[in-house]
Amino acid sequence: MAGQRSFEDPMWRRGAIPRASYRVTHSMLLAMEYVWTKRLYKTGDLARWKADGNIEILGRLDHQVKIRGFRIELGEIEAAIRQHSAVRDTVVVVQENDSGDKQLVGYVVEERGSGPAADELRNVLRQKLPDYMIPGAIVIVDAFPLTPNGKLDRNALPRPDREGSASETYEPPRTPAEETMAKIWADVLKVERVGVHDNFFDLGGHSLLATKVISRVRATFHIDLPLRSLFQAPTVAELVAVITENQAEKLDDEALDRMLTELESLPAEQAH
Repeated sequence: MAGQRSFEDPMWRRGAIPRASYRVTHSMLLAMEYVWTKRLYKTGDLARWKADGNIEILGRLDHQVKIRGFRIELGEIEAAIRQHSAVRDTVVVVQENDSGDKQLVGYVVEERGSGPAADELRNVLRQKLPDYMIPGAIVIVDAFPLTPNGKLDRNALPRPDREGSASETYEPPRTPAEETMAKIWADVLKVERVGVHDNFFDLGGHSLLATKVISRVRATFHIDLPLRSLFQAPTVAELVAVITENQAEKLDDEALDRMLTELESLPAEQAH
């Protein structure tokens, strides 16, 4: 038999919650009468005892998920999407992409056909939510599939088209550097093509894949970029511009070093 995993600890007695950062609410604390009163912390995990005495976690009773180490409340993302005036309803789920990575997918029902484009919605969400809570794909649907009982059928939601997560107007690479960068992204993201204005994270990218891109950039362009560069310049065009600027600065520094070396080698009367 499965039930909600809960535990009792003296630290969770009334008035003894250690830090506000734990975000423990009264709804999580359940007073239960045994021989004496105990206060239990309800984790929200659905679990069961196994025959060997271990606890098996079966899932969540709410819609909280964990992706790449971050605990995410799907309802918080849905609430942010619903704030858009052209959105009638939305649901956010977790799906595995072709490479086996988990990603957030948002499904949106437009308000009488006047809904926002996926790119627009993602830009709005970036102003309200951290990067790890931005859906990797947003799918516009006419209506949500329902079960015979009238409930949302999450398993029947259409799979997102990863190519459709790219910028709606595809623009091919214009320079050899952009062609090389686009190929690196396509290899890492497992997509067929990448436009110069496609957003890395909209194509399903995340911090782990960003690390791979930065490593490939280091090996290909012979330049060390911090990981944050990809977050600050998340398109092929922007990242290539950062590389070009860094290479120019490096050349300027090298030219200055050569000039100083030449001056130091000159006799004193020629150096003045």
